[in-house]
Amino acid sequence: MRKKIPIMYTPSETISWIEEELKGSFDFVHQPLHTDKKHIKLIYIKTVVDGQRLQEGIIRPFFELSSMNDVEAYLTSLPNQIDIESKEQILLELTKGSLLIHVNDSLLLFDFNLVSNDMVLESNVEPSIQGPQLALSESLMTNINLIRQRYHQPSLTIEMITIGKKSNQSLAILYDRDDVKKEALEKVKKRINALDRDIVQSSSELLFLINNKRFSLFPSMMMTERTDRMVYNLAGGKVLLLLDGDSNVIMAPAIFFDFMTAAEDSYHTYWVSRFSVMLRYIGFFNCLILPGLYVAVTSYNPDVFRAELALSIAGSRIGVPYPSFIEVLIMLIVMELLTEASIRLPKIVSATATTVGGLILGTAATEAALTSNVMVIIISAVAISTFVIPINEMGLAIRVFRYVILFFATVSGMAGLMLGILGLIMYLTNKSSFGEPYLKFFYKGRNQEIKGSQS
Repeated sequence: MRKKIPIMYTPSETISWIEEELKGSFDFVHQPLHTDKKHIKLIYIKTVVDGQRLQEGIIRPFFELSSMNDVEAYLTSLPNQIDIESKEQILLELTKGSLLIHVNDSLLLFDFNLVSNDMVLESNVEPSIQGPQLALSESLMTNINLIRQRYHQPSLTIEMITIGKKSNQSLAILYDRDDVKKEALEKVKKRINALDRDIVQSSSELLFLINNKRFSLFPSMMMTERTDRMVYNLAGGKVLLLLDGDSNVIMAPAIFFDFMTAAEDSYHTYWVSRFSVMLRYIGFFNCLILPGLYVAVTSYNPDVFRAELALSIAGSRIGVPYPSFIEVLIMLIVMELLTEASIRLPKIVSATATTVGGLILGTAATEAALTSNVMVIIISAVAISTFVIPINEMGLAIRVFRYVILFFATVSGMAGLMLGILGLIMYLTNKSSFGEPYLKFFYKGRNQEIKGSQS
């Protein structure tokens, strides 16, 4: 660990210390500018400094101004000046793209960061037909600008901190101070301050680190790339975490019903939105229950269905050489492999490869009597239902928990299936997210309606 250097050093000693710290870097520049009556020194790292801005904002005005007093007055009037607190801060800012100027026995620090990742990306994880089609970029300042363009409230508060002992990534904490839940805000800040990690590179990693229950299956924070979802949640009193270099935003607290809400729900008419929400919950229960229900009915409780349906299911399993739970487990694992393959393969071939692979495997398995036709239909319904859930984190949690339901159904049939569902409800009822009950209902716009009636 670098030894702390006292703050009270002369400018020459400070520059000498910085040169010693960066002497092994090929891109470190210590460049004097001088004429007959004027003289300044520029210290910067050229690979992270915008050379065009440096030329237009510093070098050209230096040679055009007539005296040192004019140069100093010009430099002190620049809006991108950074307050200097310590030598460690100067060194850190230099690595981020700042420029240090030695002028008239004083040091001035300016932000000339070269931004190469400020392109706004399309929304790929949460696409929608209506509403904004662009998401965020990997530049923190660009992302804050995108949010401010949609949320014009003077109460919007942005706090900047640095995380990671070596990466020193900038993290922005955004919230509306009039609507934010104070308890949740304090808990978020406490967990961030307790981080003990050298490098933090992505929002996914940050989400994992600030989640104090690392073995919790269901997420208590949400990641999103959509600015409209961020604005709705800011107005609802939630906290946003923006990490520099990542195009996703963490929102906290997040409850169960947040993960079942799509961005388009606000853009459709009431009945269309309710119908879409109903379809998501049908898909949720299909994904969770269908595999366990098949095992419970075929192996334990065939009398649950009508006789014709029970006989049809039993007839489709003629020739299958193993119990129903083995059949379901094999088909679920094959489906998971196809899903992972579709994610890892290049986009050009992923859709074709997984579709053809699924058709060939399903047809071959039924013709070889390794699985029943009904099982193929159920697995297809489960696969489709999995992707109806809008937020990927919740979909992953359901994909894992359905194996728990399958286990209970394998052990005790319909009784085990109901026991697993009740256990899930009890678990979610006792779970909380930064002080908020996990199964709490949030009413959109309720705060705004109350404010409007009072005014």
